[in-house]
Amino acid sequence: MDVVETNQKINSSKKRVLIGITGGIAAYKIPLLIRLLVQNNYEVKVIVTESAQHFVTIETLSVLSKNIVYKDFFNEKYEWNNHIHLADWADIMLIAPATANTLAKLAYGYCDNLLLATYLSYTKKVIIAPAMDAEMWEHPTVQENIKTLKERKNNIVLPVEYGELASGIKGWGRMVEPDFIFNVIQKVIFKANQFNNKKALVTAGATYEPIDPVRFIGNRSSGKTGIAIAEELAQRGGEVYLIYGHIQVPLPHHPNIYPIFAGTAQVMYDACVKYFGEVDLAVLSAAVADYTVENVATSKIKKENDNLVLHLAKTKDILKTLGEQKKTHQLLVGFALETENVIENAYKKLILKNADIIFANISSAENPAFNVDENELIVISKDGISKSLGKHKKYILAEKIVDEIADQLKK
Repeated sequence: MDVVETNQKINSSKKRVLIGITGGIAAYKIPLLIRLLVQNNYEVKVIVTESAQHFVTIETLSVLSKNIVYKDFFNEKYEWNNHIHLADWADIMLIAPATANTLAKLAYGYCDNLLLATYLSYTKKVIIAPAMDAEMWEHPTVQENIKTLKERKNNIVLPVEYGELASGIKGWGRMVEPDFIFNVIQKVIFKANQFNNKKALVTAGATYEPIDPVRFIGNRSSGKTGIAIAEELAQRGGEVYLIYGHIQVPLPHHPNIYPIFAGTAQVMYDACVKYFGEVDLAVLSAAVADYTVENVATSKIKKENDNLVLHLAKTKDILKTLGEQKKTHQLLVGFALETENVIENAYKKLILKNADIIFANISSAENPAFNVDENELIVISKDGISKSLGKHKKYILAEKIVDEIADQLKK
């Protein structure tokens, strides 16, 4: 891959790359990568495992990176090399080459060296570049470990190449070349700056409409998609007001995310109207109740009658209200859950409510949408163009959703 091809202009301030080198013959390629990074205004620090030192010298790595090289929890002066500080220092982490042994340890949370401890402490994007002999690469255990690592939202597991291996045979297992890795780093760093100086409002989860102090009308939304979108926007530099209802996943811990609990449709409506004027974009992914109970009982309703009649009132339409208030510089994104005529119905919703993009959930037996890890989405924009984002884990869909938003903001 040509370096110039995807080379993005980044901020003049140096970005920080932490490289973990493990004990594979492909370690000889890493000094070339370090030099490439330093030449392009990156600051580089390196951690080596004990085995890695058989393939590349600490002196070489130190000279090229212009930093000391870390190899253990304590240095020669018995001073602690704090893995938490190393994790906090880096904008991106790379583990290359990642041997079969290291992949297994990463997959199962082992922590028997400085590199593994740093990985477990790191919360941003980690690029993993596997390298090993063909038979090892094809072993089911290795492939299971690769699958496990790919399913973690902060990991980017690179492919391997086909070619001549250290054993002399040809097969799959070669680590990708330094320029390929460099381009991936560039792309990740570029995305990390996409939403700098942008403020976003994101809704997530379900609203619960009370019947009495212990009962409610609700839905099965877990909040996974909305939470993942908020995290993705924050990781790309945006400040996010996360207005969330009832969720079944942990709240994200990111300095750019400001969580605001809104458990009912009315409270969520009020919060969205309050903060919408401050933001550049709003992504309304929460499953807000369409109806709420008119007269909520102040004490628990006793089960005395065979039937209970509830009078329901329509809730306020958040997307429509924000569409009416939207300024020319603001981007409004909605979601639609459909069971038939998906594109047609979603486009009608977009026009009616003055949204800019609608992401349509396809609800079916094969794609239940709620309370599952995967979902399938179609994106519909104001120009009438629609395309499928495919079926993916929700955190992967969140990346694709934010990519679409970024593209729309460029127009």
